[in-house]
Amino acid sequence: MNSKNLNRRQFLGMTGSALAFTVVPRSVLGGVNYIAPSDRLTLGLIGCGTQQLRELTSLITDPRIRVVSVCDPVKNPVGYIDWSAHGIRNSIRSLLQDDQWGADLPGIPGGRDVAKEVVDRYYSRPGDSQENSCTAYTDFREMLDRETDMMAVKIITPDHQHGIQAITAMKKGKHVIMHKPVANIVYEARKTVETARQTGLTTHLLAWSYRSQYELVKKWIDDGVIGNLKEVHNWSFRPVWPQWPEYPSERPPVPEGFDWGLWLGPVPDRPYHPNFTHNVYRGWYDFGAGSVADMGIYSLWPLFRTFGITRPPVAIETYGTTTNIITEDNTCRMLRNDVSFPHSSILRWKFEQSGSSPAFDLFWYDGGMKPHNPPEMEAENRELPREGMMFVGDRGKIIGGFHCENPRIIPEERMKVYMKGQEPPGDITERGNDVWIDAVLNSRQSPGSFQDVEVCNETTLLAAVALRAGRKIEYDPVKMKVTNIPEADRFLYRKEYRKGWEI
Repeated sequence: MNSKNLNRRQFLGMTGSALAFTVVPRSVLGGVNYIAPSDRLTLGLIGCGTQQLRELTSLITDPRIRVVSVCDPVKNPVGYIDWSAHGIRNSIRSLLQDDQWGADLPGIPGGRDVAKEVVDRYYSRPGDSQENSCTAYTDFREMLDRETDMMAVKIITPDHQHGIQAITAMKKGKHVIMHKPVANIVYEARKTVETARQTGLTTHLLAWSYRSQYELVKKWIDDGVIGNLKEVHNWSFRPVWPQWPEYPSERPPVPEGFDWGLWLGPVPDRPYHPNFTHNVYRGWYDFGAGSVADMGIYSLWPLFRTFGITRPPVAIETYGTTTNIITEDNTCRMLRNDVSFPHSSILRWKFEQSGSSPAFDLFWYDGGMKPHNPPEMEAENRELPREGMMFVGDRGKIIGGFHCENPRIIPEERMKVYMKGQEPPGDITERGNDVWIDAVLNSRQSPGSFQDVEVCNETTLLAAVALRAGRKIEYDPVKMKVTNIPEADRFLYRKEYRKGWEI
């Protein structure tokens, strides 16, 4: 082992009892809750948009973390979109204890200059004895080359950048924490997981959560409450961003301080347009992975984990909103949309028996679609919630899922009989930064690793393949091939890469 890279924790582990009577406790050296600089996780931020800034305001206060570098192809806060006009600004003001911060910013905060300023100002507070300035880069590859002492990166960028950024970081020996999905193309997702497996580095997808209610539903099903599981239905009101069925024809100038080539990354050259960027990129096949990957990974990942689903589906059937246009000769025609996800869709994945999971069909609904209200709920004058999950067996149904507080057997009378009048235990939820911070600092895998989410992630990405194919596809997950429509195979890959961005 190179002694220059030997941190304090590794040193103590190697020397063992030889230092037992000579090492002074850190609490004596630095006070209560003191954490030695050598025991801190040095972190780089790749992507400095609204979500990264929102999470930074709580992450940076963790004494185990030291943000040492930030990176984004966007320099200044121009054109950022968020769910609140002043939410991020106010959280930064609270962090910095400065009620005038951002008063001169044009709109919602974002960009590497803002991120660097927030980091530097927070670390310049009284009592912080370390160097105050973090570095800032336009190109994440330069950051990874030059920040050799950085232990990990936290990636929050548009989906099309995830694969190349995570792979590059891991090949540089960096642990990777990232927002979902692992990548927006099946091939790139597999290469990313393969790299994680080969390097053995800690990886963590921030959509990870533990929800005890999934275990409760599994127990009920195992007890035979609804008979044999046949279907699982999952629905969401997303997307919560506008979507366009064709590429924009306008050619606005690239904003000053916006490196458009770096933002495109692996995607073939395309003229700049704000409708591709920031909060609205997810609807495009080039840049996003749709609402099914945006929100479906949150609700489906604990389902896959709890029910032991170990293989991707063997068939995918999709239905999406259609769009009609009026042509120049005043005739109506249907627009063939091969550029973006539909405004709303219904998907059905067919799973064979795998692991401890039986064969079943999984349905996804978005854009305001959801299953028909089941007769059991109609009889009680109740409706399905805005978002949720329904488990359908040959002898009953359960309502539950990520967005429901507690699962329920329906109708209510069956619930009362099974529970003998008692209420089920409350849902125990675990998520947050502690999981991945602890994993990185202790050199072990996170329960939210890329390897754990691989099957769920691929399942959501196959939605785009089937939507673009225009009809039901049959899929061989071992060979990663569409077996009934060979020409649909091209949607599993990125058909071309910009030079220097190949994976």
